[in-house]
Amino acid sequence: MKRKHPGIYFIFLSLCFFLSGFSFFDEITLSRYAQKKQHHEIIKMLQPTLDMGEHLSAWHLFFLSAAYYEVRSYSKSLATIELMQQRVNQGDKSAYGSDLSVYPNVFRGYIYLDQGEPKKAIVEGTLAYKLLHEEGRERKSFYASQLIDIYNVLGVANALAGNKADAQKIVNSLQNISIAGMNVMNGPPKYSALARIYMALKEYDHALAAIKNPNAKVTGSITAFYDQTFQEIPKLYILSKSLYETGNIKEAKEGYDQLLGHPQIEQIGGIYWVVLLDRARIARAEGQNNIAEEMFKKAIDVIEKQRSSINTEAGRIGFVGDKQTAYAQLTALLLAESRYQEAFTYVERSKARALVDLLASQKNIRASNGQTEQIKTTLAELNKAENNLTVVAQATDKEGQTKTRSIVLALKKDLQEKAPQLASLVSVNTPATAEIQSKLSPEETLLEYYFTGSDWYVFILTRNAITAKKLPTEDLMGNLDGLRKTFTTLNSTVLSRQTQELYRQLFLPAASGVKTKKLIIVPHGILHYMPFAALSNGKEYLIDRFSIRMLPSSSVLTFLQSSTNKADAGALILGNPQLDNPKYDLTFAQDEALAIGRIIPRSTVLLRTEATETNLKKYGGNYPVIHLAAHGIFDLDNPLNSALLLSKDKDNDGMLKAGDLYDLSLNADLVTLSACETALGKVATGDDVVGFTRGFLYAGARSLISSLWQVDDQATRDLMVNLYTNLSTMSKDEALRQAQLKVKKIYPHPYYWAAFLLTGSAI
Repeated sequence: MKRKHPGIYFIFLSLCFFLSGFSFFDEITLSRYAQKKQHHEIIKMLQPTLDMGEHLSAWHLFFLSAAYYEVRSYSKSLATIELMQQRVNQGDKSAYGSDLSVYPNVFRGYIYLDQGEPKKAIVEGTLAYKLLHEEGRERKSFYASQLIDIYNVLGVANALAGNKADAQKIVNSLQNISIAGMNVMNGPPKYSALARIYMALKEYDHALAAIKNPNAKVTGSITAFYDQTFQEIPKLYILSKSLYETGNIKEAKEGYDQLLGHPQIEQIGGIYWVVLLDRARIARAEGQNNIAEEMFKKAIDVIEKQRSSINTEAGRIGFVGDKQTAYAQLTALLLAESRYQEAFTYVERSKARALVDLLASQKNIRASNGQTEQIKTTLAELNKAENNLTVVAQATDKEGQTKTRSIVLALKKDLQEKAPQLASLVSVNTPATAEIQSKLSPEETLLEYYFTGSDWYVFILTRNAITAKKLPTEDLMGNLDGLRKTFTTLNSTVLSRQTQELYRQLFLPAASGVKTKKLIIVPHGILHYMPFAALSNGKEYLIDRFSIRMLPSSSVLTFLQSSTNKADAGALILGNPQLDNPKYDLTFAQDEALAIGRIIPRSTVLLRTEATETNLKKYGGNYPVIHLAAHGIFDLDNPLNSALLLSKDKDNDGMLKAGDLYDLSLNADLVTLSACETALGKVATGDDVVGFTRGFLYAGARSLISSLWQVDDQATRDLMVNLYTNLSTMSKDEALRQAQLKVKKIYPHPYYWAAFLLTGSAI
């Protein structure tokens, strides 16, 4: 029988066997694995060589980096990319007309896209483009295919970064790349790249046209070397998603069903959960709620299993899905059926999910129970076991998978015992609703708000009951935004109207279920900017009727530490740090620090140059009360870079960042941030604000008092002095309430007293 021609790419791969000690047949095997997307086999074939300390060529590192990328092992992919970069820098960068110089940047660009960092992807894509056009490389073979790869990164990245004009320029450049005589090599990647960029631009009609182009399909004799169905999964996803978004529901449904029926779809998690989500939406629209519920739950299971690496394939294709949408859609379905307890569980899981994603970059989280090193060891072993499970475990190796899963479960149990709160960050474990309710006192009602994408709900929890109400949402976002702006103008007439309207929208629907004098409020999204104490029914504010405390999520109730019972241990007070700029001096903050030092016996007051980050870290763990009277700044783009401005010294720059708090060990009943905007954090899609609040609670504080906006220096001093005077006889929530009421008598406008929030424990 006559043998089929293997195609240009396959011949090129076969001729490269001399680049290392691999045989000709090894190279043929490797090329087949690559064409058939058998990434685990590539890893098994190449990684042992590295493990033995032997040399791999840049070409083989190219394969290995790509394989680790495709199975979502970012750390191993990046490490292998770095080795490939070293080989390229040493001159090992070309073979038979192909120059690998651009691929370390291209691969890093893909990873940054997956991790939601399009600006970094643009940097890598730009470097790759410059490299490609150095030394006349545009005249070499494979120039067009490499240019397509680079445009793929740059086009998607610019679209996701909001640079629509730049993305469109790349689209135009892509369209001008000729594929004449090279359809097998460049046709499918070119049109797939176009479709991905259009998807990132949400121009699904153009994406549909691109992916339907006849040149987008792998054709000819080279198809003999592809696993056709696996090779077509990304293309079929783009096609089905574009059909769905353009209203061709019947065809989209058929495409999604074909994808879900493919035995290898689960290996591409970034596509899998989005397909499940859209297919569930279709089922719900058709009235098939049972099928929809099953698929929503399965999508969430995939998301939580994959954790922060979930966006891999979807990100590369150009559609970065919003993981919170899966939770919101399922929650809306359950609420429509009055299944409040189940809905509440998924709301809490969604909030844990988003926190896990944001904290995934934190490498130095410290335990507050003295078991830091043991916990680091457990985390390292857990990471290794999970990598083994997701990277090298084969679908046919059932025994190996079962054994590895057992190891993962045992390590998670060990971590749960040593550091339950840290365990909640590395695996999304949500306490049962009944457990959360048991943490409420009989005098408390918990109100948890949740936005599902189109509707707002409030859950109402007491020790014995749970229900939910839908909120009137007409212009809710506009009302919230308007309220914050009005606070800065001190316009009482407009403010009164706005606080009454928001009272009607946010509190009145829940009012009939509130029979207590204490409120716990768990905001969501933009509601983290809402000063609930200032909501008014036209006669009185909420603060006149209720003591109020906040939580970033209800699950935090189960992680709040027990009281230290160190009433006579004093306070650590840092006031008016020296910031080398007179405009940052806070005269009343210094008075405030000294006054509080007189109220609390055995306090240590550190002012000006002594109010350093170093001293906070050195002495913070020894005091039950920590008070920081200083400036605070908020970084919207990266909330973990938000910072308190303390005095700098030889050891620290004075910028106490929110991200630093996860490496801080405290044992405080109360931390007060008498600073500007310290409660602000990024309003992520579907989740709570992650700023100083989560960080201090995690570091070991049981309660935190912080502010929502730039506060008045003198009014803040008065409020804080009253607060600490009250604490000797009152719970924290009531002490703050009474301090606010006293300041309100002098400064009636809520700007002066409503900014401060108590988060965490009330006692």
